[in-house]
Amino acid sequence: MKSSFEGREVWFLTGSQGLYGDDALAQVASQSQNVVETLNRSGDIPVNIVWKPTLTDSDSIRRAILDANSNDNVLGVVAWMHTFSPAKMWIAGLNVLNKPLLHLNTQDNVVLPWATIDMDFMNLNQSAHGDREFGYILSRLGIDRETVIGSATDPAVRARVSKWVRACAGWAAIHDLNVVRFGDNMRNVAVTDGDKTEALKVFGVSVNTWGVNDLVEVVNDVADADIDALAAVYEDSYEVVPELRRGGDRHESLRYAARQEIALRRFLDERNASAFTDTFEDLGALRQLPGIAAQRLMADGYGFGAEGDWKTAVLVRTVKAMSEGLPGGASLMEDYTYNLVPGQELILGAHMLEICPSLTTQKPRAEIHPLGIGDREDPVRLVFSMDPSEAVVVSMADMGNRFRLTANVVDVVEPLEPLPNLPVAHAIWKPQPSLSVSAECWMESGAAHHTVMTNAIGVDIFRMFAQMAHTELAVIDKSTDVASFKNELRWNKAYFQLAQGL
Repeated sequence: MKSSFEGREVWFLTGSQGLYGDDALAQVASQSQNVVETLNRSGDIPVNIVWKPTLTDSDSIRRAILDANSNDNVLGVVAWMHTFSPAKMWIAGLNVLNKPLLHLNTQDNVVLPWATIDMDFMNLNQSAHGDREFGYILSRLGIDRETVIGSATDPAVRARVSKWVRACAGWAAIHDLNVVRFGDNMRNVAVTDGDKTEALKVFGVSVNTWGVNDLVEVVNDVADADIDALAAVYEDSYEVVPELRRGGDRHESLRYAARQEIALRRFLDERNASAFTDTFEDLGALRQLPGIAAQRLMADGYGFGAEGDWKTAVLVRTVKAMSEGLPGGASLMEDYTYNLVPGQELILGAHMLEICPSLTTQKPRAEIHPLGIGDREDPVRLVFSMDPSEAVVVSMADMGNRFRLTANVVDVVEPLEPLPNLPVAHAIWKPQPSLSVSAECWMESGAAHHTVMTNAIGVDIFRMFAQMAHTELAVIDKSTDVASFKNELRWNKAYFQLAQGL
């Protein structure tokens, strides 16, 4: 899986004008280079920020933005109006901009030079109002952007820029995403289905179906030596139960699981696909529903959705891209059952097999158990409990005329008691602000039962991503109350209907 950040960059565009002369423009260039060097030197930003020559007229602005648009390595554009850059100059360029934009309202100096400040300094350092001119034209043109104010020497400013870059990586990943569906949607299930043509239009993601027996052909062609090598990796990496280990009476089941993983990787990579779905209702000649294979592919950055849920597969891959290199993980998740003891209201989340081991720092246990559905052999899976942490669960739902993301901030906790008979990976969490408010708002939002759970990134990055995608995001957190949330959904419905035009 290619890195989301390898070879990628963000362009830094500085606005000025020729009014103040060549000496002033030379200082503009020097100071904007200082800002870029400060951002890059910190190591806080996951890609390199690339300085571009100062822009002083409409034609050069338009050309710089067109160049950024056409460069697949450019994740987004940062703009700073160092001096007063008349905003009419930016209209032609902004009208063709199709990359995410961050408006940085900053300056080279941190401390106002109280004793020496004169009019020359004022003319050279007027981004305090130059950026307000730029903000006006962005709002006048309806340009979505992230606005960050402060010095590049401030860690909080760099953190905001870094989060925006990660959201840009998610946006780039979803635009370059091919999803392979083995079979179709689980029969008669509504929320996991959706408009794949609209998804291509809105997100740029391509979702297509292959017969599961196309995969079976690849499974059958995997060499024994490759299977043995991967089975040995399993035994080294996990606490493999004795019956699955080499010499155990069910070792062949582990080998078949390894055969499936190898075949899935080959099938996806040959089609430049970074996400996939399957369904227990359409397994063809597969002997097992993929368990450990789906878990390990997610751990390596692939998206996955169970039961044909391509929207969750898309979300998993997107979050994997945004969170690359950060502690924590991301996985398919499903709200399964409740603990309704007053004062101890909790949700137990899991799935039949496929929870990503990136959600734990412990060594998972490789086990084999009957599945009970799918009418196939017992599948091999990794079993663990998610590490306690703050996390976010996010759903994508097709609302008919738009997609809606719903996010709930949660606190993952240790199980209150051991779960010796639960044969799947799982998480226990307390949703914010409470189970009752969270669940009511979630259902009012029409959010799905399949989600992405992540403890690597927070809601702020999802907000940035949703803005880039012009997609609705409804957030449930400690400040949420039901009445206000329902009103927000009503306002959002009106807004997104109007935003699409009549």
